[in-house]
Order: sequence, then C-alpha cells, then structure tokens
Amino acid sequence: MSVMIETEEHKALRAAVAALGKRHGRTFDREALWSEAAKLGYLGVNLPEAYGGGGGGIAELSIVLEELGAAGCPLLMMVVSPAICGTVIARFGTDAQKRAWLPALADGTRTMAFGITEPDAGSNSHRITTTARRDPDTGDWLLTGRKVFISGVDIADATLVVGRTEDSRTGRLKPCLFIVPRDAEGFTRRRIDMELQAAEKQFELVLDDVRLPADALVGDEDAGLLQLFAGLNPERIMTAAFAIGMGRYALGRAVEYARDRAVWNTPIGAHQAIAHPLAQAHIDLELARLMMQKAAHLYDAGDDTGAGEAANMAKYAAGEACVRAVDQAVHTLGGNGLTREFGLASLITASRVARIAPVSREMILNYVSHQTLGLPKSY
Repeated sequence: MSVMIETEEHKALRAAVAALGKRHGRTFDREALWSEAAKLGYLGVNLPEAYGGGGGGIAELSIVLEELGAAGCPLLMMVVSPAICGTVIARFGTDAQKRAWLPALADGTRTMAFGITEPDAGSNSHRITTTARRDPDTGDWLLTGRKVFISGVDIADATLVVGRTEDSRTGRLKPCLFIVPRDAEGFTRRRIDMELQAAEKQFELVLDDVRLPADALVGDEDAGLLQLFAGLNPERIMTAAFAIGMGRYALGRAVEYARDRAVWNTPIGAHQAIAHPLAQAHIDLELARLMMQKAAHLYDAGDDTGAGEAANMAKYAAGEACVRAVDQAVHTLGGNGLTREFGLASLITASRVARIAPVSREMILNYVSHQTLGLPKSY
C-alpha cells in the first residue's frame, strides 16, 4: 500500500476547513456552522456527485471533522448523518431513497440520526431486540423496541434504526436498517441527563409498533451484517477524526500557554517536564492520524475487511491519544486548566467519549486479539 501522503487537494481542503473553524471558534453556534459548512460543500464531500455530494470519500470527510475539531468546533452529527447514514443509503438504498435523502444530507437541509445501541445489548449487536415484522395485509413494517444513547434525535429529520427481522428459512433474527421519521406515530424519545457538555443531546428511544411503509427498509432484507458494518466502519474512522481534532485543540492551547507563561524568568515550555509530555502527545496524535488515514483509504478503496481492522485500530489509537493530550493540556495550565476562560476542563469528560463510544477500547482489543492475532475468542 502507498505511503499516506496527503494530496494537494487534501491539503487545500484541510486549510479551507481550518479557516472556517477559526472563524467560528470554541463558542460556535452549531446551526450556523452546520449551515455554512453545508453551503461550502463540506458536509457532503463523501457523497456521490450525482446526488449533490462532492464525490469524495471518508478520507475527505474525516479531514473536515478533524479540522473543525482542531479549531474547537467539532460537529458530532457529521459522524452520524453523512458518514453513517449517507454512506449506507448511497451504497444500499433504492433510487427513491437516494433521491429523497442524499441531496438533503449533502446540503445540510436534512439530517439523520443513527439508532443501534440498546439498554440490554451494549456492544453485543447480536442481542439487539428491536424487531420488525410484516403486516400481512398491507405489507407495512411494524417496528418495536428500545434504543439508548442516540445522538441528535431531536434535531434529525429521521433516525436510521437497526432492527432485526426473522429469517423465514432459519427462524433466526438478522439485522436490518429502517428509516424512521422523527414524527412517526409510536416513536417517542426521552432526553438523557448527561454531564457531558455538547451541543447535541442524547436520547432514549421507544418504538411501540411504529408502522413504516415497505420502502422504509434500506437495502436487501437478506444482506444482514454486511450493510450494518458498511456504516460502522465509517463511524469508527470519523470518531477517530473527532478525537484527533479534540486532542489537537487541547494541545494547541497548552503549547500557546507554555510559550507565554513565565514563572522562573523563562517560559515554562523551556522546561523538559512541560515540553516533553506535550511533544509526546503530538507524536501520539500524529500516529493515530496515520492509522485513520489508512483506514479511510482502505474503506474508500472498497476493502471492507481491511478497513474494519484499521478502523478499529484508528479509533483505539485516537481515543487514547486524545485522552492523554487533554490530560496533559489541563496539567500544563495548572489551575487555569480548570477555568471556564481557557475552555479545557469540559474536554476531560468529552475526551473519555472517544474511549467509550461507539465501541469500547476493550472490545477493540478483543477484536484485534481474535481477528488479527488469531487468539481464542473470549466473548
């Protein structure tokens, strides 16, 4: 595989998005930034040109999210709406679904949330109990179940819900994806009270015999896990971008402080006890980005298997690097690191998300030990 050197187009995209992020900054207005990013073509950079997108891939979309994060204004719904939902619909949706959703996802006028996690399933997608059954009289789907920790449902026009249908041949349940409109009858949400400070809120969802038309099903009813993981790999890559951007933002604030803050007649950044941990944080973030770029390259090239392994590793590396960078940044500022003025303390909680979601670091270690190293499965 070729060395991960960015093209001139990628460098130009990175610079342009960085300029946009700098204009909005840490106190950004989510709706205003979303709208401007959409008008500039950044939100749909990964979606097909035929449907109003930029014709790029997850490589380009991850650059957008990383640079916005590095400027202190990441857009979490980018992970969900264009990356997961847009990718799944572009790859597996009907022509009608593509026409209805892709141009609107690309220009930011519509957004879609993604509902997979359940109260009793967690990381085990095989235990998902949200089920869909056919109404024999109308051909409609009836969807029943619960979801938890679903981002942005209140601002999304619909949620792409992972349910399960019964395989008529085996009797086993298999995963399927359904587009559920926000105002669908029987589809209710309850906001989860989080200590995490984020523009996008988290919700618990209840689906009580939600009636959906036959064309609410995305893709082939028999494709199962293939379609599901087509969305989960971009989710991991974009979560890595989110984490790397956050880590870069925190590191940038710490470096700026260490250059200016003088206690013993010299800037504190001249002391190796300050300088070396910041240098190490930078190295860790750069290494995580390389793995993210590899994962995006493999995914965009159509290598789902290779991308799955690399996306998990990238998400793991980025989460660890982000937590360490934020921790070191706060420590560099001392008491100032905990003040609202410098805006780093809230990142302590936010950075933990990259270790937990959308898949925990322990499950990634399980995956690598089993799938990559060939060790016996422990779960």
